[in-house]
Amino acid sequence: MRPVVSLFPLKGEIGDTLHVLDEWQRWQVAQGLSQRTIKERRIVILHLSELSKTAALEVTPDNIIDYLGRAHLSQSSKASYHATIRAFYKWAVLTGRIDTDPSASTPRPRRPKGAPRPVRTAHVSALLAVANRRRTRAMIILAAYAGLRVHEVAKFRGEDLDTIGEIITVTGKGGKTAMIPAHPAILELARTMPRRGYWFPAYGKQTNAPCITSTQVSRVIGNAMRRAGFDGKAHQLRHWYASTLLDEGVDVRVVKEMMRHESLASTEIYTRVSMKKMFDGIEHLPMAA
Repeated sequence: MRPVVSLFPLKGEIGDTLHVLDEWQRWQVAQGLSQRTIKERRIVILHLSELSKTAALEVTPDNIIDYLGRAHLSQSSKASYHATIRAFYKWAVLTGRIDTDPSASTPRPRRPKGAPRPVRTAHVSALLAVANRRRTRAMIILAAYAGLRVHEVAKFRGEDLDTIGEIITVTGKGGKTAMIPAHPAILELARTMPRRGYWFPAYGKQTNAPCITSTQVSRVIGNAMRRAGFDGKAHQLRHWYASTLLDEGVDVRVVKEMMRHESLASTEIYTRVSMKKMFDGIEHLPMAA
């Protein structure tokens, strides 16, 4: 759950916070962080400042503990927010804006271990069967057969696919660019999609955005899943991509590169539970007489 910043913040404290966040943004841009990451980090620090009723550089350890201790926060949200808060105050100390990092004396929430949540191949088939609109079908294919995240699907362009070399160029988290092989399903799809420009331009004439948002991609795929007869999220197609590759014997280090993970540990999450292997295993149980 993302924090929501009030429309009526305390002007003095929030004004000071906005000024320092503008300076932190320049630093993050120089680091090469994505605009998406910078925006999400900004929201967290603004919300912390608002709930603490003090400027961000005057926040205390108790303020941070109270912020993370809110009853409705999931464990993963607590861990994510704490990481953002640590990054902000580490920068503030490093640049001489404060002497002591208030987050250093706060407990670090444990990030829950991820568990694979792949849909099965039968689900993907059912999903494609109900995807009557070309855009919907294209979103599903990119998520399932290239393992793209929803924000990567949203900004996909014809130029990102080399149909001759059968290569997809993806700019993902942190602005990092990678090349992955294009599945035949994507090459076939490309025949019906623009060779240049965004595959999913923004709807209507009232928006300045060149393409749709990641939220819209999530909504479209989620609605298609319900029409297909099951509940799920778009990211589960990325899980299916990784889990299926591993089930078919692709080396985990190869899958790591195809998933564009920083660490092999992230990819190994998908090896912990193999639904295919469990189904294969259950067949060995004999029927009781």
